[in-house]
Amino acid sequence: MRRPPPLPTPPEQETKPAPARPPRRPRDVGAELVEAEPIIAPVEPETLEGLTARDVWRAARARRKTLRAEIRRFTQRSRRRRIIWLSALGAVVLLIGGSIASAYSPLFAVEKITIVGASTLDLAAVEAALSDQIGTPLALVSDSEIKAALIAFPLIETYALEAKPPHGLTVRIVERTPIGVIESDAGYTLVDAAGVALSTTPTRPEGQPVLRVSGGIKSDAFESVGLVVRSLPVEVRSLVSEVSATTLDDVTLKLSTGLTVVWGSAEDSVMKSQTLSKVLIARPDASSVDVSSYLVPVVG
Repeated sequence: MRRPPPLPTPPEQETKPAPARPPRRPRDVGAELVEAEPIIAPVEPETLEGLTARDVWRAARARRKTLRAEIRRFTQRSRRRRIIWLSALGAVVLLIGGSIASAYSPLFAVEKITIVGASTLDLAAVEAALSDQIGTPLALVSDSEIKAALIAFPLIETYALEAKPPHGLTVRIVERTPIGVIESDAGYTLVDAAGVALSTTPTRPEGQPVLRVSGGIKSDAFESVGLVVRSLPVEVRSLVSEVSATTLDDVTLKLSTGLTVVWGSAEDSVMKSQTLSKVLIARPDASSVDVSSYLVPVVG
C-alpha cells in the first residue's frame, strides 16, 4: 500500500529564505577581538519612477552643456555690446579731437575780413587795422586784439565778430549817431548822445546843429538834448541849426527857416515830433511854436 503525498503548505505559512548576510570580520580593539560592523557592498541604484542612474547622469550632462552654451552666448553678446560701445566712443572722441585739431590748424586760418554796418567809417582803414588777424586760425582770433584795433575809431559804438569757416571773419559794426557839434577854440567837435567826441574840424560839418548846453556834456541838460535830437524825424532833423538848453526841462530848437521851437523836457518827444510836423505843414509862416504840451501847441 502506497503512502499518500504530503499536503501543500498554505501560502501564509510559506517562509522566505532569509537574505544572506555578509560575513563579518573581526577587528582588534585593545586585547579583545570585537566583531566588526558589517560592510555593505555598493548596490546598483534601483529605478526611481522609471529613471535609472544612467538617465540621471545623462540629464545632468545635458544640463551642464546647456548651461555652458548659455554662458558662452551671454558672454559673446556682452563682448559684442562692449565692442560696439567702445567703437562708438572711439569714433566720437576721434571726431571731436579731429575737429578741435582742425579748428586750431592753418586749415581754418583767416584769409578775408568783411566789415558790415559801416556807412561813415573808412572801410579801408578799418580793414588795415585788422590786417594782423590774417593767417590766424579762427579759433584763436583774439577779441581783445580786435578791440584794441577798433578803439582807434571813435565812430564805432559796438561791434560783433562772426566766424565764417573756413577762411572768413565778419565784423559787424554799429556806428555812433552824431547829434551835433560843440563849438570851441579848437573848432567844431562832432559828438553823439553820450558826449563821445567823434571828430574835430575847423569848420562846421554840414547838416549838424550847434549844441549850446549849460554844464557841458556831463550835465543832465546835455542828456536831455541828446534824447530830443535823436527823436526828431529825418525831415525835421535836417532843418535844425541850433539846440540850446540850460536845464533838462527847457530844450529849445532853432530851425534854418527861422522858426523857434520850445520843446521843454525830453518826455513825450515822439508825440511832440508829430505835433511839430503837423504845425510845419499847417503854419509854414509861423515864427515860433511851443510843443512842450503837445496836446495844446502854441503857435506864434
